Formats: sequence, C-alpha cells, structure tokens
Amino acid sequence: MGDVAERASVSRTTVSFVLNDRPGAGIPAETRRRVLDAAAALGYRPNAGARALAARRSDWYGIVTEIVTAPFAVEVIKGAHDRAAERGKFLLIASSESGGADEATEIEKLLEQRAEGLIYAATWHRAVRVPDVVREVPAVLVNCFDADGTLPSVVPDEVGGGRRATQRLLDAGHQRIGIITLDPGMPASVGRLQGYEAALSAAQVAIDSRLVVAADATADGGYSAANQLLDLDVPPTAIFCGNDRMAMGAYDAIKERGLSIPGDVAVVGFDNQEVIAAYLRPRLTTVALPFQEMGARGVDMLAAIAAGQPPAVSSTTVDCPLLERSSV
Repeated sequence: MGDVAERASVSRTTVSFVLNDRPGAGIPAETRRRVLDAAAALGYRPNAGARALAARRSDWYGIVTEIVTAPFAVEVIKGAHDRAAERGKFLLIASSESGGADEATEIEKLLEQRAEGLIYAATWHRAVRVPDVVREVPAVLVNCFDADGTLPSVVPDEVGGGRRATQRLLDAGHQRIGIITLDPGMPASVGRLQGYEAALSAAQVAIDSRLVVAADATADGGYSAANQLLDLDVPPTAIFCGNDRMAMGAYDAIKERGLSIPGDVAVVGFDNQEVIAAYLRPRLTTVALPFQEMGARGVDMLAAIAAGQPPAVSSTTVDCPLLERSSV
C-alpha cells in the first residue's frame, strides 16, 4: 500500500479508502482513478490474511471430506461451492481420508486460514465422531450425523427413497417384490427397508420375510442375493436393490436364467452411480442420493449458524428422487 500511495502521490489512508471502496470517504474521482491505476500497474492485491485478522472474518468456509476421490465427491463439493459463491463465500477443501490425528491436523490447517465455519462430509450415511477442534467454529455434518448428538446435520431421506422405489414397482403392477438390503444396522439399510415396508403396507400387500435378503454392498453380493430370491418356489417379479452395484449383480443372475429385464423381472437400484446406472442394459431405474443438494443445504445451515441463527432442527433430510430409465 505504501508503494501504491507513493506512485499515486496520495496518503496510505487514501489508498485504503479507495481499495476498500469505503463509503462516504469523499475521495475525488481523479484521485480514485490515480490510486486504481497505480494499484493495477504495481500488481497490488489485498492481503487476505491481514484482512481476516482485522475483520475477524475471512469469507472462507472449510469442507472436510473423506470423499475427495470418490465417485460422488464432485457433487457434494459442487453443491457446497455453488451455494457458498451465491453467498459471497469461498471453499477450502481438506481430505479426511487418513482419519485420526491426520484428520485433526487437516482441520487445524483450515482453522489457521480463519475459516468461518466447517462442513464435514462422509462417504456413506452413518454416525461419526469428529475431532473436538471442529466445535471451535460453526459446523455442519453432511451425509452423516454426530454420534454425540451435538452438531447439526444434513442427511438423505432413506425412508422416502425406499418408499419411492417400491411404489414405482407397485405402480407397474408388481405384487411380489423382493428387496436386497445393505448390511443390517446401516442407516441406509434400515431406512430403505422401512420405506419398502411402508409402501407395501399402504398398498395392502403382505410383507413376506423370504423376499428380504441381506448381502454385501457389491455386485457379487447382489448376484448371490438375487439368485436366492429367484430360487424361491414363487420368485419375485421385481427386485429393489440396496445400491446400484448390487443391481449390477442382480442383472447377471437374472440374465443367466434366460429371463429378461424388465419383461420377466423388474429391477430398481439406489444411489444413481452413473457409471453403472446409465450404462447397464437395459439402463437402470434408480433412486438418486442428493449429494449436490446436501452440499448446498449444508452451506445454508452453516451460514445461518454463523449469523447467530441456530437451525430449527438438529437434522434435516433431503429428498431422494427416482430417476426413470428402462428396467421397470
């Protein structure tokens, strides 16, 4: 700023007023032009660190995530980035893939940059225990929830998604609908199964425990579980798979028996893992996890907390839409 002042033949105070566009400073237009020209000629940029220290705010939000390299990472980050930009904020991104002390170190680095708040995002919906340092600033969890119950969170509506997938199959005329669930105890598995049962009950379709099969969340798991369902004396005419990878395995099991999709057996997945869902043949009808919307909602909640407006609820759910393709 001293160099700019010298080049423009003004005081440092005048430079400060012009560069910060201070209202009511009464700087003549010609003086303002000289200051701006001098700053441009010298390549001057404000010291954001100094500004953050002086103003006790930085316009930065930190996002801590273990999904930097996962298929859905770009959606969470994009949703958070775009909403932050709308609010005049910027994102700093740190990886938490290492966990433990390394994770706490990453968070410390964000706080050293005077991040005004933190978003902590997880790969899959579950309870987490975050480092204590997270609680030093406003923080929101995305696609996970606080095991201690003290931090607000944004999570997918697993129950609603399970109900929507099952209802799609009911609407297509299916009455005998199998479900391949994820590992028991996972929030996604519990919620999606609840949605499945709720849709069947509302349609007055009896729930048959033999049509509920748990499996590993892999293509192999889906293949084995689909074979178990198809081996029943009265096999299902439709299968709701806990994720798209399981659906990929179910496709193989169905086709190996000479059955067609969706002519003989309809299939619905969950996640909308596009590299799978859009390229299976027939293309997979699936329920999408709303990663982009969760990232955006996380920023909204974080902004409210930073402004001194605690959220009305500690956890908010985001709708999981059905993406219609060709497998029903």
